[in-house]
Amino acid sequence: MAGQGLPLHVATLLTGLLECLGFAGVLFGWPSLVFVFKNEDYFKDLCGPDAGPIGNATGQAGRLGCMGDIFSTPDCKAQDERFSLIFTLGSFMNNFMTFPTGYIFDRFKTTVARLIAIFFYTTATLIIAFTSAGSAVLLFLAMPMLTIGGILFLITNLQIGNLFGQHRSTIITLYNGAFDSSSAVFLIIKLLYEKGISLRASFIFLSVCSTWHVARTFLLMPRGHIPYPLPPNYSYGLCSGNGTTKEEKETAEHENRELQSKEFLSAKEETPGAGQKQELRSFWSYAFSRRFAWHLVWLSVIQLWHYLFIGTLNSLLTNMAGGDMARVSTYTNAFAFTQFGVLCAPWNGLLMDRLKQKYQKEARKTGSSTLAVALCSTVPSLALTSLLCLGFALCASVPVLPLQYLTFILQVISRSFLYGSNAAFLTLAFPSEHFGKLFGLVMALSAVVSLLQFPIFTLIKGPLQNDPFYVNVMFMLAILLTFVHPFLVCRECRTWKESPSAIA
Repeated sequence: MAGQGLPLHVATLLTGLLECLGFAGVLFGWPSLVFVFKNEDYFKDLCGPDAGPIGNATGQAGRLGCMGDIFSTPDCKAQDERFSLIFTLGSFMNNFMTFPTGYIFDRFKTTVARLIAIFFYTTATLIIAFTSAGSAVLLFLAMPMLTIGGILFLITNLQIGNLFGQHRSTIITLYNGAFDSSSAVFLIIKLLYEKGISLRASFIFLSVCSTWHVARTFLLMPRGHIPYPLPPNYSYGLCSGNGTTKEEKETAEHENRELQSKEFLSAKEETPGAGQKQELRSFWSYAFSRRFAWHLVWLSVIQLWHYLFIGTLNSLLTNMAGGDMARVSTYTNAFAFTQFGVLCAPWNGLLMDRLKQKYQKEARKTGSSTLAVALCSTVPSLALTSLLCLGFALCASVPVLPLQYLTFILQVISRSFLYGSNAAFLTLAFPSEHFGKLFGLVMALSAVVSLLQFPIFTLIKGPLQNDPFYVNVMFMLAILLTFVHPFLVCRECRTWKESPSAIA
């Protein structure tokens, strides 16, 4: 990294981290925002005629008292269902749009992708700012748009890791952690609301921040892609002059391929025969393979449980607290604070780096197949993610409020491991030329599965009469099923070690 470019690189890194931390993944702070929406009577008209306020208190205390009456009324399950449906659509778009937004970024480069992100994000924040209880249906439009804008912010910022060479993986992990931590933004909005700052004022401020996004787009980001490895005298943003350099154009298209050859020993180099076999296999042969199918099951089940938990947390806490809104507020704040996953994200990155070094040394010492040893290194991460999720589901199933502090901690650590392990496995288990397509496919398919959270929520509120016990048991059994994935990968690796010719 050129010394003269270091200040610009650091400025790009820090502002990108701030952008992801403050804007990219705010959707997952949904429980905090639902608390505010309910206090503003959004979708209150769906409640039964007997669900109105009963108390005679005035002011904020009176409003919270009325909310306690509303939430304890069974007729308001329709209100909870409406909020659950909005989150379902938003979380669906978060995954499903990964593939098309990634294509936009690849095809139209950084500047265009970021301008699209700014348009979606600004429009969404303005819609939320000017909605009211009477126009609450506009949230169905605003939240998916907010999600799409956030995804594009994340995707365009991940390439900043390319500026820092050997620290690339750590920075990418940090950005993903910042994406998760941005859910705390809705907590800040909730706390400001309780101090008298209106919801409209908070979201107008977020809209005004778009001027900062635009300035950063043209001053601190490239017009094209940041190549990897970084070519000599590479310039961008403030120093780019006419923008994308010739070197950038020539190297950007090889970015992913070069990354794979730098960070992971190529199986084609170690086992030419196996490499030739892989070259002959098509994308669809991998998409329909057992390895990919079990990985899809692993990701979909764990992700569905996470989304269901976040989307129904307000209702869950209200039931556990017996309608005591002061306690609901306290636990909602606690959940939002624990979502500061930027502190948890490096743990998974550190685990991946240590395992990578371990399998590289083992491959050199034993002469084992690089592909087999590399794939085996993903087993601990896959199994640990499933174990963390199982503990998280078990704690969430016990209707004891103080235990939910532990639930929140396990939830954020499990989620932090989930997406890092997903990317690492796809990188190691399949050829680099198919990584982008397989990553987009698995995220899109898991998004379709995530739509089940709304009928499951409806099942709990309806036939199960607000008792999630049987649903929780079902999920714990499903999470146990995810352990099959690391087991099969481990068994496959052992087969490879015994018979190197079996690699496919």
